[in-house]
Amino acid sequence: MMHLAARQRFGRSGNGVFQGILVAALSLVMVLGSGAQEAPEGKTLIQPPSAADSPTQRGPVVKEVEIEYAGPRSVDRSVILSNMRTTVGQPYSMTSVEEDVRNLYSTGLFVNLRIYDEPLADGVKVVVVVQPKPTVKDIVINGAVKIKEKRIRKEMGSKPNDPLSEQKVAEDSRKVLEYYRSKGFPKATVEYKIDINEQAGRAVVTFTINEQGKAYVRFITFEGATVFSEDELRKVFKTRKKNWLSFFNKSGLLKEEQFQEDLKALREYYQKNGYIDMQVKGVDYSYPEEDVIDIKVTVFEGIQYRVGRINFEKNQLFTSEQIMGRLTMKEEGVFSPQGLEEDVKAVRDLYGERGYIDANVTPVRQPNIESGKMDVLYSVEENEQSFVERIIIQGNNRTKDKVLRRELALAPGEVYDSVRVDASKKRLENLGYFSKVDISEKETAVPNRRDMVVTVEEQRTGSVTFGIGFSTVDSLLGFVELSQGNFDYANFPSFTGAGQKFRTRLQYGLTRRDFLVSWTEPWFLDRQLSFGFDLFYNQSSFDSSVYDIERYGAAVRVGKALNQFWRFGVRYQAENIGIVDVDTTASAALRAEEGYRTKSSVRATLTYDTRDSLFLTRSGEKAEFSAEGAGGPLLGDTNIWKLEAEATKFFLLPYDLIVSMGLATSVVDGYDGTNPPPLFDRLFIGGSRSIRGFGFRDIGPLDSTGEPFGGQTMAYSNLELTFPIIDRVRGAVFVDGGFNNSGVLIIP
Repeated sequence: MMHLAARQRFGRSGNGVFQGILVAALSLVMVLGSGAQEAPEGKTLIQPPSAADSPTQRGPVVKEVEIEYAGPRSVDRSVILSNMRTTVGQPYSMTSVEEDVRNLYSTGLFVNLRIYDEPLADGVKVVVVVQPKPTVKDIVINGAVKIKEKRIRKEMGSKPNDPLSEQKVAEDSRKVLEYYRSKGFPKATVEYKIDINEQAGRAVVTFTINEQGKAYVRFITFEGATVFSEDELRKVFKTRKKNWLSFFNKSGLLKEEQFQEDLKALREYYQKNGYIDMQVKGVDYSYPEEDVIDIKVTVFEGIQYRVGRINFEKNQLFTSEQIMGRLTMKEEGVFSPQGLEEDVKAVRDLYGERGYIDANVTPVRQPNIESGKMDVLYSVEENEQSFVERIIIQGNNRTKDKVLRRELALAPGEVYDSVRVDASKKRLENLGYFSKVDISEKETAVPNRRDMVVTVEEQRTGSVTFGIGFSTVDSLLGFVELSQGNFDYANFPSFTGAGQKFRTRLQYGLTRRDFLVSWTEPWFLDRQLSFGFDLFYNQSSFDSSVYDIERYGAAVRVGKALNQFWRFGVRYQAENIGIVDVDTTASAALRAEEGYRTKSSVRATLTYDTRDSLFLTRSGEKAEFSAEGAGGPLLGDTNIWKLEAEATKFFLLPYDLIVSMGLATSVVDGYDGTNPPPLFDRLFIGGSRSIRGFGFRDIGPLDSTGEPFGGQTMAYSNLELTFPIIDRVRGAVFVDGGFNNSGVLIIP
């Protein structure tokens, strides 16, 4: 008796092993009426009846498993056997055979295979006939000149010694072409060819690339555009025409993916202004020169829709007037899909604030083409009010529950306010502890009660950084820093999970040496009050060529956010400061400053900050005012007071141009008004950190040898325009000005 389980597809070789017509016919007769089971990838496994499948009978014992190859032996026998359940000494079962066929095909190593059995005197011999896929011997890339082969291979999934998959090769070709288009090669082509050595079972894949050079956009024109000027529409596009910056930032290159995003942004721009029927009818490319592209975008604008009548139905909790007050699109105003989406969210938030989180708001649009107005009907299903039953936190393996709970704007028993839920989610994301934050509601057995489920995915919060840098002020220096943003001093040995901030930094250079240990608890005594301390040592010689400054000490600080934009902080600092290594050629005034002084001071700071980003600010402002007092009842050798104010405002202009205007001023004096402040507390300006174009600390009073001696009243302003050059690199044009005066007579 002979059984067959085979994939009904044959290789190009037409090998006789896969054309066992007689065997297949006999097996087919045996399985008539028994049905068929579907195999992997839509193939058919023929399933004859077998005693082995009976729950009360066992099949014949497998005495031998023989492997036959149709083609090269590119797959080792051990690999085949390791993917089979059928083994010598075990009962023969067609169920196991069918699973073996599926497992072997799932390896991706075979073009065709079949398994059948031959009877023996004391059992059966199982024969496995396989036709392995060719193995990729090499991948050849021809024509890659502007982009290195090494970079192109990163886009490919096919690798040498892998089984050949033409589908994967075709996908590699597509990815390489997309990469070229993304780098500004709009006319690039990528073709592939597969050469197979049937006898050896090896294949060589050849990719032929025609780069045809980069092309820069010369003109972008708009046909059919009458509502907006072409200059206004070009501002919507991130694809720019070639300009004098293109040499640095590669602007003007046509990148297909970016251009498709530009067309999408163009449609959204029209729709936002009420032209909801707008369509991009076509895009024409012309190449007047080999490296020049002219683009013509043809648009259909349609008519501008305005808001007609606004009606509400089924609303009982809020009146129509109350809901209308939350809408931004009013009657006779411009209608846009984006505005409608925002208004729907505003109505949902109105209900969500009261705990009606299941409220459904369905807008029904009724366009009137003749009048160009869009009537809107808001259908509201209010449903029931919900309250918070429990707050369930999950996914935080390292971070303590209380670190998350204290950031939540809701507590058990309160109304399930969806707006405060969104605010809670934003707070957790801003911690920087989690790569993903999700807050969902879960039904409970108690009516109108919902569990609030907070699910987080933790990420690394600690880092070790080191490097070498150079600046005109600090000269050459190296540093190493260890920081942990989710620190816990009581959790040995990982020291993570309590939401504290820890940082230690060691910096050593030609002109300075610094050491810092800093710790902060942002929720001191479980209140929204930050508390921390700093231990520091600084030694610098860049302040002057005739003396060094050395200071070491400790500070304790407390801070509190007053609201979203305002923050107040107080810092007490005790330190020992020395003017050391004074040159013998220094003036008498400078030599009189030599030595160490203790300083005990309190500094209060009020900060207002609305910047959109701390790293590259494009809009917003920051203002800071501080007052410092040292000595007196605080003791110490230094008795001074100091006032400082600083403010900067940012404006974003077209083409990612950023304008910033800054102003800073300060005054310092002794309590009695007769003794000047010590040298290390006087005011110095000049250099890259204040007024550029002057040397560091060069603006202000000088001693008899021309050495900067510092002033007691200063002010300066900055006006700066920055522009993009390449990613993360910007150029700047600026105008700075200021003054630095002394309130006392300096006697050399």
